[in-house]
Amino acid sequence: QVQLVESGGGLVQAGGSLRLSCAASGSIFSINAMGWYRQAPGKPRELVASITSGGSTNYADAVKGRFTISRDNAKNTVYLQMNNLKPEDTAVYFCCMTTLLGYDYWGQGTQVTVSS
Repeated sequence: QVQLVESGGGLVQAGGSLRLSCAASGSIFSINAMGWYRQAPGKPRELVASITSGGSTNYADAVKGRFTISRDNAKNTVYLQMNNLKPEDTAVYFCCMTTLLGYDYWGQGTQVTVSS
């Protein structure tokens, strides 16, 4: 049974920082891409950032220059460092890990709230 466990969400003032972590437990074979998504109330889930097994990264335009995604392959863990947070970053953040066979595992989500 594979589970992704996220941590690090919370309430922060605009301009502040948070670091999200997502660790996979159980037997997860050959993780390829790891990523973070977010979903604000009344909006569809959107990609925030992703990172391949080789370390190539991709960011949504809204977070470029403020967020940094990284991964620790030995620990099957992905991180999202979020700096200069804005109220529009408020959402539930989900991590996703995709295997080489194309299967997605999702975390349960962690709430990030940025006050103005």
